[in-house]
Amino acid sequence: MLTTNATDNRNNGWDDWRWQLANSVTNIEALKQYINVSPEEEEAFRQVSERYSFRVTPYYLSLINKEDRNDPVRLQALPNIQELEDIFHIEQLPSFHRSAVDSENPLWKEGKTDVSCIVHRYPDRVLFHVTNFCATYCRHCSRKVHAGQDSIVTDRALIDKGVAYIAERPEIRDVLLSGGDPLTVADTKLEYVLSRLRQLQHVQIIRIGTRTPVTMPQRITPEFCQMVKKYHPVWVNTHFNHPNEITPEAKIAIERLLDAGLPVGNQSVLLKGINDTVEVMKELVHKLLIARVRPYYLYHADLVRGAEHFRTSIDVGMDIIENLRGHTTGFAVPQYVICTPLGKTPINPNYVVGTGPGYIVLRNYEWRTWRDPDRLDLI
Repeated sequence: MLTTNATDNRNNGWDDWRWQLANSVTNIEALKQYINVSPEEEEAFRQVSERYSFRVTPYYLSLINKEDRNDPVRLQALPNIQELEDIFHIEQLPSFHRSAVDSENPLWKEGKTDVSCIVHRYPDRVLFHVTNFCATYCRHCSRKVHAGQDSIVTDRALIDKGVAYIAERPEIRDVLLSGGDPLTVADTKLEYVLSRLRQLQHVQIIRIGTRTPVTMPQRITPEFCQMVKKYHPVWVNTHFNHPNEITPEAKIAIERLLDAGLPVGNQSVLLKGINDTVEVMKELVHKLLIARVRPYYLYHADLVRGAEHFRTSIDVGMDIIENLRGHTTGFAVPQYVICTPLGKTPINPNYVVGTGPGYIVLRNYEWRTWRDPDRLDLI
């Protein structure tokens, strides 16, 4: 899939994640070294890049079938002129939604605290932004308007403020390290955060949200795994959206995490033209299970300016869940959720089709029904 120049790079530091970051593609000239770019794509690139940041690792680019304009990795990684056309018909929206869209990300301010690196939306857990830098800026990202700006966390003093915020609130039992992507920072900086959090007795669980197993699996080094296992229990959630992303390199990264005792879950986003069919989603969750990754969430794409063309109808997501439940392994079925300013809201097909005094009528995946006693004493 790679051009000759790009292929030569495999012999020059390809397997080092620092090389991947240092050689990330950020402009159209470098992009042409890896894939064929049409004149229309080049013009779209120039226009979109004036508004939204662009960065992609050589590794992730290598997954693209350069002959396929609708390649699922290509659609996630390369700018599209539709990003500038996603204006949502703002004048037709209710006032609440209109103001949300105007903000470019309706969820960004929810849970905001006085400490810029901490988001506290739920009572017992917080989101700790380690950085807003990513190895690859995904075109569908709900935080795309903030990507590439100066790092949220610029120095140790701000990290310390984040830790202090958590230390002062003993109800916080779960801390999610996020960004950006926290695994774009050095092991020493990440260990500083982990070690400080582990000094707080009320912090029971630390989670790391990262897409590096997908876009830069070289980051999951034996050294990183040896470091992080000292701070268990630590969990990892990653972000595979399409079966093509589950490569031999990605499997090695996952295997290293698992061998270090880190459970790995996956959070996919439902994306139009990428994974919005039952067939693709079933292949994805099956490949995840083979790699010992638990499908966790299937997110409905957020209402974010610049990513509207990725959004499907909710019925599409419901149909996928309907055709997974009962048709494949139970724990292969992710929870379909919509992120709202009120938090994650699960949505499922309705399996309750009727009720009566002392009974409930249920249906299964085949639409066969069963009348089950609710309370025996009412029958």
